Amino acid sequence: MDADRDITALLSRWADGEDEVREELIPAVYNELRRLAGGFIKRERDGHTLQPTALVHEALVRWFDQRQRRFANRGQFYGLIAQLMRRVLVDHARRRQSDKRGGGVTRVELEEAADQASPSSGWVILDVERALTRLETLDERQARIAEMRIYGGFNMEEIASALAISKSTVKREWRIVRAWFHREFGRADS
Repeated sequence: MDADRDITALLSRWADGEDEVREELIPAVYNELRRLAGGFIKRERDGHTLQPTALVHEALVRWFDQRQRRFANRGQFYGLIAQLMRRVLVDHARRRQSDKRGGGVTRVELEEAADQASPSSGWVILDVERALTRLETLDERQARIAEMRIYGGFNMEEIASALAISKSTVKREWRIVRAWFHREFGRADS
């Protein structure tokens, strides 16, 4: 696909220090970032004050502030942006929770979030964030898989591409992650 090669080439030029390429890169990736942000926002509570455009812009600002410029492929780039979007939403939820002491925070079932379903009763986004942070200390790759699946709505192929691993490895790791989350939240609920 030419568009994919173009994005990879632009990312490579950006990594090589061509700062002016940013003016070409942003329009090339913007629609995909909006789609990704829309998936994040769709799983938030009704009346969420953060819009997809704002989420994209905040994630890009955070990316430009980072030193990481080199990506093996565009999938890794989108994976990093999804991670940054997650952080933006978590920061937003923390601010809201501190303002209202937990009022209005949507609870989302892991299965529903991973399958891009609408919010319902279940785990609070901050609970998922704490669990992901614990998982990162145990297995960094499993945490990245969970993050891309839950927050980014990535499918197995997209995760495999972003992490440069096989689709079967992603599926196996995802089954382990789901069991781990159920055990963690089962312990928290008892």
